[in-house]
Amino acid sequence: LCPQVPELLKATVRMRQPERVREIIRSLREQGVAKLQVVSDFDMTLSRFGCNGRRCPTSYNILDTSRVVSEDGRKKLKDLLHYYYPIEIDPNRTLEEKCPLMIEWWTRAHELLVQQKIRKDDIAQIVRESEVMLRDGFEEFFDQLHKNNVPLFIFSAGVGDILEEIIRQASIFYSNVNVVSNYMEFDDDGVLTHFKGPLIHTYNKNNTVLQGTGYFQQLSTRTNIILLGDSMGDLTMADGIPRVENILKIGFLNDKVEERREKYLEAYDIVLESDETLDVVNGILRYILTE
Repeated sequence: LCPQVPELLKATVRMRQPERVREIIRSLREQGVAKLQVVSDFDMTLSRFGCNGRRCPTSYNILDTSRVVSEDGRKKLKDLLHYYYPIEIDPNRTLEEKCPLMIEWWTRAHELLVQQKIRKDDIAQIVRESEVMLRDGFEEFFDQLHKNNVPLFIFSAGVGDILEEIIRQASIFYSNVNVVSNYMEFDDDGVLTHFKGPLIHTYNKNNTVLQGTGYFQQLSTRTNIILLGDSMGDLTMADGIPRVENILKIGFLNDKVEERREKYLEAYDIVLESDETLDVVNGILRYILTE
């Protein structure tokens, strides 16, 4: 397929149009590092979905299940999850139906979290005590992008404060990393008072929540994109980028693989099935970034 990227031969890799993938990768290399940027989801994309048969936590899970949330608070958050999550992943519902329900879900979840009087000082410890894991190969991924000055834009519907702490504790929060997510606002005593707007959920990860940030405008010469996600909602993350020339969409299919394979193969150029590593992404980057 692409002898320079042997990782594409891994058993976890699926592609609907391998020829097209090869073309895009070739263009990304030919046009050089100065034109490249990476746009990525965080939870279950840069972080692992599972380990030894157990689910790894998302940034919200880390908070929900930590000692700073009461038993009662946990139960209520779990009830919300059981009600709204099936709606989020229901293939038979339209986006128009899902969006207001996602806003309802996260607004209610945020209100519950605010009631817990979470302290800013507790966040580092909460993350340290959690079972969160980044995907195997994360150091190489972050290091390669940093060394080559390739901007990494992390666009997350999770909790920004938790997510930043995870990458800080992994010692990979480099200057080329930019995060847009849901951030907590604390009062002068360091107690959570609310979440800053606009609310980011699975289905509005696009230009609507980026307006005013001007992030992509500053990078207007970076017209080649590698996009990493694990859901259908992640496909719109690069929508705010002006004049995209080439985009390579890599999707992690973590769960219900048989059932969702077709949909993922239609949407993503490369689908990685139950693959807890960044091997394929790193292999592609190595090929693009080496002189």
